[in-house]
Amino acid sequence: MNNRRPRAARKDLRRVLQKLFEFRRGLVQVDEHIWVLTPLYIPFHSLNLFRKVNRRLLGWQIRFALRRLGMDHPVTWTYVPNTADVVGSLGEKCVVYHCVDEYAAFTDAAPEVRFREIELLKKSDLVLVCSDHLMDGKRKINRRTHLVTHGVDFEHFSRAADESTRIAQDLAGIPRPILGFHGLLADWVNLPLVGEIARSRPGWSIVMIGKSETDLSPLQKLPNVHLLGHRPYERLPEYLRGFDVAILPFLCNELTFNSNPLKLREYLAAGLPVVAAPLPEVAKFANLVSLAETPQEYISAVEHLLERGEIGASPIRSRLMAAESWDHKVGEMEELLAATLADKSSRKW
Repeated sequence: MNNRRPRAARKDLRRVLQKLFEFRRGLVQVDEHIWVLTPLYIPFHSLNLFRKVNRRLLGWQIRFALRRLGMDHPVTWTYVPNTADVVGSLGEKCVVYHCVDEYAAFTDAAPEVRFREIELLKKSDLVLVCSDHLMDGKRKINRRTHLVTHGVDFEHFSRAADESTRIAQDLAGIPRPILGFHGLLADWVNLPLVGEIARSRPGWSIVMIGKSETDLSPLQKLPNVHLLGHRPYERLPEYLRGFDVAILPFLCNELTFNSNPLKLREYLAAGLPVVAAPLPEVAKFANLVSLAETPQEYISAVEHLLERGEIGASPIRSRLMAAESWDHKVGEMEELLAATLADKSSRKW
């Protein structure tokens, strides 16, 4: 379920058609123990009538899927505040809300998202958050809130620090040094700042990899900015190996201050030096990351790295992130879930 309110836009129409196609496929097995259900629902969560219809519609579809899979008392593990209406009505033995963003702070978030999240927090047996700022806010509503920071696919991204990994052909003719970014180009990425860096240092190249959901005009017509668009996940190490410095030019606002950027750990696992916005969760890695907020601060940080020759993917830097793998994080979550289930079971008696 989406936290956005739909609009009469081509992108939203495509999304509706895609959801309808996925709904028609029904319950789909994508791995040995993983099934995916794309339920049908009405995306207007502010109206009580539609919320009641969705509660019945979603409940019926999910319960039908559970019966097909032979699951009597599932664990509901949700990431979306707008599931609050159906959560707790499925015969669950436990409800887990995994909060990875301040959803109400997204610019296109529906106003009711904040209220639905409060409902979900109150219903949850366990709440997991990925940042200290989220922890402070959510624990006020649910004391069973725990911090589990993001992990990284270390085995995958550390390939960028391996000499046997070839640099992507797309980067072959781009002049160095290359400042690189990969990820969704959205309104929390400070594109005017990136444009100012490019204009101030025309001898540097800036490579931006990722799908765009925002206005790219601050970067267009800049000859040293290369917008490569989306690239397959499995090929990202080839691109990261071609970066000299990774940048994380996020805006500093409510959304980003509550976030814990996945890209930071991916850059570091790739062994790259990083210049990033001074967000609270980024600042925890201040011994590995150069913090910058203005174009001149970014430029000074990059120039310092260039002068010291501390550019490109380093195996030493990469190995420092081995303990941040998703395997370690999943272990933390399993322990918290087991403790929650044990506590619920003891309270029954």
